[in-house]
Amino acid sequence: MTKRATMSDIAQRAGVSQATVSLVLGGVKNARISEDTREKVRAIADEMGYLRKLGLARSSDVKLIGLLIDEVMATPFATQFIEGARLEAARQGALVAIYCTGGDAQTEAAALEVLAGSALIGVLYTSLMTRTVQPPAALANLPAILLNCHAAGASYVSVVPADVTGAYAATEALIHAGHSRIAHIPGESWGEAARDRVLGYRRALASHDIAFAPELLAGPAWTAASGREVTLHLLDLPKPPTAIFCFNDRIALGCYEALAERGLRVPEDVSVIGFDNDDIAATLRPPLTTMILPHEEMARWAVAELLDRAALGRPLSPARIKIDCELILRGSVAGPKV
Repeated sequence: MTKRATMSDIAQRAGVSQATVSLVLGGVKNARISEDTREKVRAIADEMGYLRKLGLARSSDVKLIGLLIDEVMATPFATQFIEGARLEAARQGALVAIYCTGGDAQTEAAALEVLAGSALIGVLYTSLMTRTVQPPAALANLPAILLNCHAAGASYVSVVPADVTGAYAATEALIHAGHSRIAHIPGESWGEAARDRVLGYRRALASHDIAFAPELLAGPAWTAASGREVTLHLLDLPKPPTAIFCFNDRIALGCYEALAERGLRVPEDVSVIGFDNDDIAATLRPPLTTMILPHEEMARWAVAELLDRAALGRPLSPARIKIDCELILRGSVAGPKV
């Protein structure tokens, strides 16, 4: 599917949060958003070809897609899944029914029972954290796509971020800038994304004939506070890194704080790259180079696939689809200090 402009793209251009973009394009009244900001967001959305078809046919013609999601508050990414699904469905004259299940099996079963009794096109079974899941038994009887998760046995279509190649691209950007002493601060080891990003980091080093230095794989970390502590540890090494690739942007924030504490500048002394394109990334000084998690694009792809399947009358063929993470170059990367 051709990549379309996303809320993240518009937010970056407009210098506002994705939440503001969502409220403006969704027509939600909010006194705290000025009319000037609304006009700016709408103009950029139109310029970028953002599709906002929200009109639907008669209720009897509506195509319904169910979206089951385990959490909506654990990370800031739930909005991207929900908005991506909603916007692609609206573009094609469909509706999305959202059920936040908290991962509870009984709640999932009840939601699927309700959906099965409707004019259902299919179900998006969604996890906020990329991981292996055991879908409810009732899901096997419905057209379904696993969003940001996958099941053992490859019995479903699943769509996940390409974390390995994303980490490869982030590390390679530092290599192309001239760095060879590159540290990585990984996420917690139980997370699939953390393991995949370590793999991408190591593959990039190997591909460019840079020996892996175990002391530069520090951590794990998750928050700004833990990112700060791990960065201080890296700076205390006999030969500290000249560049640091962080598992997420919150860790990168802590990395900035640690570097400032030691009197070091980004990127003049140490280059930094994050991951996720959190709202904080563009507001750091200098703005943080990072990778976009393609959650909105993943949801759009999944909705489009369900609707195509229904239109063509074909079954879903089990497969794991990986959507690329885009590198956003900002001001936090430069060549190593001579």
